[in-house]
Amino acid sequence: MTELLLPFYSFEFVLLLVCAVFYYKAADVEDASPLLWSGLSVLVFLVTWRLCGWRLPGNLFGQALLFGAITAVRVLRDRQKPS
Repeated sequence: MTELLLPFYSFEFVLLLVCAVFYYKAADVEDASPLLWSGLSVLVFLVTWRLCGWRLPGNLFGQALLFGAITAVRVLRDRQKPS
């Protein structure tokens, strides 16, 4: 049983929580949905960590890609707004 819970005692799990909190606070500042942004962060982190097995570099790269995607979507949405 403890072998199944071992990944949750790792540095990657703590980093997952830190990234989720970062995205939650960033969405709060940007007046967006904090649960959506933090949920996307957790989803990307779990895909890169558990499914792909990329560990720390892959996790951080996935978070950077998510940040870039959110930024691109926000820029495109702001451009389409009438002045």
